[in-house]
Amino acid sequence: MVTPKLARIKWRTNTGGGTMRRHFKHHVCAAALGIASVTFASAACAQNAAEEPTGHGPSAKDWSDLAKLPDWTGVWQPDVLDQNRQAKENKYPWNPVAAAEIAKGIQLEQDGKADGTHNSCLPWGMPGFMMLTHNAVEFLFTPGRLTILGELDGNNLRRIYTDGRPHPADPDATFHGHSIGHWENKTLVVDTVAILPEVEIALSEGVGIPGGDGMHIVEHIHNTSANIMADDMEITAPKVFSATYKTRRDFFRRGWGPDWDIVEGVCLQGNFIDQVDKDGHALFVPKPQSARP
Repeated sequence: MVTPKLARIKWRTNTGGGTMRRHFKHHVCAAALGIASVTFASAACAQNAAEEPTGHGPSAKDWSDLAKLPDWTGVWQPDVLDQNRQAKENKYPWNPVAAAEIAKGIQLEQDGKADGTHNSCLPWGMPGFMMLTHNAVEFLFTPGRLTILGELDGNNLRRIYTDGRPHPADPDATFHGHSIGHWENKTLVVDTVAILPEVEIALSEGVGIPGGDGMHIVEHIHNTSANIMADDMEITAPKVFSATYKTRRDFFRRGWGPDWDIVEGVCLQGNFIDQVDKDGHALFVPKPQSARP
């Protein structure tokens, strides 16, 4: 019996604001091979699925090495007062075109007509996730990766790869971009590229403009004390900035253990009403447009 070969599929899908490439490995069965006999194809695929996987997970040393890293356990809260101060004192270096667009956005917000992307329940993305969120975050270390989980703001999840890999030669753009990091003593140096050009560089939830192509973010994340963390950021955005923007954003540890957790939040849930149908099934029923937040 012939075992189906492992094929690499690559295609493009139109996402409305850009083009995304997706890569995955797929066992090619009846349709792709043009096999007429479904029975033959099913048997071939079953044989392939029964083969012992050849991958492996981290070693015991990989796990034990995590104990050498800084202690970022627990729930961390951004310093919102400092965010507000920097909005007034550490101005973005907008180019003239971007500055004019931001001025319009500020006026719309003052008129009660704010139209920022975040108001549409899209995630902050980068750099807003680390600069503007008001909600708590968690830092999860696993071998070769730091995962940052955000509370309430929708799909705010960052993967920072620390296993030595480079950026892909042709990465898929995402809200949070592709991030790789390395340790310099107790400081994590993070390099982020491939951020969707639609993702906003924002002043607030209601005022911001798309960062455009070519955004590049470098971060130095480190503790300034046992319970205070600093994220020193350098943001290059050639579409909207006239110079690299530098800022520090602080987070403080609120606590750790069974009494502390971050809360799941789905922004779009606010557009629905919890109801029960005639058969007793719980349903999400859309609110009238005028009643939505």
